[in-house]
Amino acid sequence: MDTAEEGRIYKCLFTGSVSSLLTLPLDMLSTDNLLADCLQGCFVVTCTLCAFISLVWLREQIVHGGAPIWLEHAAPPFNAAGHHQNEAPAGGNGAENVAPDQPANPPAENAVVGENPDAQDDQAEEEEEENEEEDDGGGEDAADANNGAQDDMNWNALEWDRAAEELTWERMLGLDGSLVFLEHVFWVVSLNTLFILVFAFCPYHIGHFSLVGLGFEEHVQASHFEGLITTIVGYILLAITLIICHGLATLVKFHRSRRLLGVCYIVVKVSLLVVVEIGVFPLICGWWLDICSLEMFDATLKDRELSFQSAPGTTMFLHWLVGMVYVFYFASFILLLREVLRPGVLWFLRNLNDPDFNPVQEMIHLPIYRHLRRFILSVIVFGSIVLLMLWLPIRIIKSLLPNFLPYNVMLYSDAPVSELSLELLLLQVVLPALLEQGHTRQWLKGLVRAWTVTAGYLLDLHSYLLGDQEENENSANQQVNNNQHARNNNAIPVVGEGLHAAHQAILQQGGPVGFQPYRRPLNFPLRIFLLIVFMCITLLIASLICLTLPVFAGRWLMSFWTGTAKIHELYTAACGLYVCWLTIRAVTVLVAWMPQGRRVIFQKVKEWSLMIMKTLIVAVLLAGVVPLLLGLLFELVIVAPLRVPLDQTPLFYPWQDWALGVLHAKIIAAITLMGPQWWLKTVIEQVYANGIRNIDLHYIIRKLAAPVISVLLLSLCVPYVIASGVVPLLGVTAEMQNLVHRRIYPFLLMVVVLMGILSFQVRQFKRLYEHIKNDKYLVGQRLVNYERKSGKQGTSPPPPQSSQE
Repeated sequence: MDTAEEGRIYKCLFTGSVSSLLTLPLDMLSTDNLLADCLQGCFVVTCTLCAFISLVWLREQIVHGGAPIWLEHAAPPFNAAGHHQNEAPAGGNGAENVAPDQPANPPAENAVVGENPDAQDDQAEEEEEENEEEDDGGGEDAADANNGAQDDMNWNALEWDRAAEELTWERMLGLDGSLVFLEHVFWVVSLNTLFILVFAFCPYHIGHFSLVGLGFEEHVQASHFEGLITTIVGYILLAITLIICHGLATLVKFHRSRRLLGVCYIVVKVSLLVVVEIGVFPLICGWWLDICSLEMFDATLKDRELSFQSAPGTTMFLHWLVGMVYVFYFASFILLLREVLRPGVLWFLRNLNDPDFNPVQEMIHLPIYRHLRRFILSVIVFGSIVLLMLWLPIRIIKSLLPNFLPYNVMLYSDAPVSELSLELLLLQVVLPALLEQGHTRQWLKGLVRAWTVTAGYLLDLHSYLLGDQEENENSANQQVNNNQHARNNNAIPVVGEGLHAAHQAILQQGGPVGFQPYRRPLNFPLRIFLLIVFMCITLLIASLICLTLPVFAGRWLMSFWTGTAKIHELYTAACGLYVCWLTIRAVTVLVAWMPQGRRVIFQKVKEWSLMIMKTLIVAVLLAGVVPLLLGLLFELVIVAPLRVPLDQTPLFYPWQDWALGVLHAKIIAAITLMGPQWWLKTVIEQVYANGIRNIDLHYIIRKLAAPVISVLLLSLCVPYVIASGVVPLLGVTAEMQNLVHRRIYPFLLMVVVLMGILSFQVRQFKRLYEHIKNDKYLVGQRLVNYERKSGKQGTSPPPPQSSQE
């Protein structure tokens, strides 16, 4: 009921009418739309709890990481306890002179940040601004900061612990006969109402009135996300208002008000930056990927507009998901590059693998214009890479191979289950199976290293890309001589290297510098430009190969099975990827075996052939039969009763049922491994521990495949035998036979679930009965030593006894 009241209060505040406010007490006691209001109230309460936890965590970040200088002027610029000596405020406007306590390589969500070379000049100007501010009002601000720190120390955790010890489940649920339960309900409803009023109602209406006044209401309504955009606009206006009020409070020296306004501004600022970094940026990347790949699927912008108008929420979520996958794999590739290249080459990219990675501290300290500059640079870099590796290869493929594109993405049926199964099968099975292989990562790393060495020697940039240690690792004396020679040759450009190293140090405040010196050849900027051109050409060629070779191989292999029929390109691309991976793996294994001789090769081939045969048998059982039976059972129990009326005959597609069964099997295996210990978890853990090389076919069939397949076959066959063999013998009508045939699977599922719940409740009541009986009537327990029966039992002394109350 509490959640239903929250949902009704939420609707009352956002209807915008006086009548809803007057009828709120009657609406809270009504039973209409109770389930919908409970669901909406659960969502509101969950958001409230998440927001409270986020605010507490943000407070801890401010306390432990240090507040900005403009909020805490009393913090000394060189504080060995909490700050580093190279801190400097990143100046913006009068309300935002920030002292960044940055970790090594400034972290954020976007993975790409470009820093201008004139950052040192900005730093010098910011230091002057800081000195001026400290001269203006240092003493009063120090006193105010001390008061704030004293207020933080006044919070006593022991009192909260004592208050929490008095709360029990009986008291919270009202089972102890007291009225404390009603008091808790009142406080929960009041706090949630206050949260909705402050954090949702006020920003929404501020943004609504502003948009109406500026005349943008129609454009916002056309976006189909009127509430979200209006609320974000309200928060932006609140942030601007807080900046202005903070500046006024600083002028009139209202120190407590200035501190409160500053903290509120930090909360709003961090919230908006999180929305931009996690929500807006991946959404932009997803839409840009979709726009650049329209010709690949023979689609137009009009088609995307129609799909957005028909299902705006689903369309935006899918584009956001695609953008997040793109950003994730880009960041993973950058981490791989850092393992190959010399430390200091990628100074303009963030090191997401840094142990000091803390983007929230950066959001707190850096000013808005720095975040805006980074966001624009990230959008430009990511968008340019999409143009280079997606749009341009598609244009080249259409000109060289006119019949290759578009990709066939027409589905077998219009069921949304089939659409969902294809995308999820690719994202959850195909890509992880390839990318999680250690060999794939090593191959990619080897290709990157080979390309780097080739480009380094062609352009004389080996020292810049890999460092002098890689170049001269064979002889230590030669390395010392070369370093001395390089140091002598670098007498003229040493100033540039010093600036670069200093800039690297600025970027990596609070952590290791990680910069190695390098030898600068002649015409260094021209060589860097040629390196970038060479890199773009390589990425273009790699993209062309990835877009054509797997699909060519998959289409050719599928043609032996399906003939001239068109297959969804997800299947052909997945098949082609696996074939290419297996081919490369076989070639690398044979190359590794060649020096060992013919007899060893034949022995290895024999062992691997036996292992491959065992693996194929296990794959047919566990990846073929079990997912097919599981998907068919899910279709009969869930999908068919919900989608197909009783007067129609359901159609089953084994290929789609298998794809869905793969996902269900993966989910069930993951839940089993996370759950308590039982026989299925033990068997799966043993199979994982053995691996493919030590695969035990007899153990897998006897302990895993046979029991699982037996249970699934019984679940499929027993209801069918009852509906088709037993029910007609009873002489019922044809309509009743059809009803039983169509509804027996969900009915038996409900019976099994109900029996499981009843057995669980019976065990719980038995435990409760035993606990109450022992608590009320048990006087003591006697501990008796256990002794085996022997011939000397009669002469043995009695065992010691202990009584326990």
